[in-house]
Amino acid sequence: MNDRRSHARAWLLKAESDLTAAERLVAVEGPFDAVCFHAQQACEKALKAVLAFADVEIPRTHNLEELQVACTRASVGPPPAALATLDLSELTPYAVEARYDAEFWPDARTAQSAADVAARLLWLVSSFLDVSR
Repeated sequence: MNDRRSHARAWLLKAESDLTAAERLVAVEGPFDAVCFHAQQACEKALKAVLAFADVEIPRTHNLEELQVACTRASVGPPPAALATLDLSELTPYAVEARYDAEFWPDARTAQSAADVAARLLWLVSSFLDVSR
């Protein structure tokens, strides 16, 4: 990507794709581990969109709390207080746990909660970043 706006837009489009997958899987009652994975991915990509828009180096991490802190330090995007209202700590493990932990079988409520957090974060990020074409 040659400019920060298109780079951020690309991250947001990927985040929206993951959120769509999570919401569709919730609607058909699973698989709920996949919902959790896609919700985590949607959050990760939304936060990376903020960093891309700020033209800040994007760390190679799945740790949502680390990305959340980096976003609060960025000069653009949602205000730090708004980002702080979202507890992303429960979603971070879903990046790996949902794919590899043979014992991880979340219920519908856990999956819905993860999808809800992702939807709120994407709304928040989208409303503060001007990445329209």
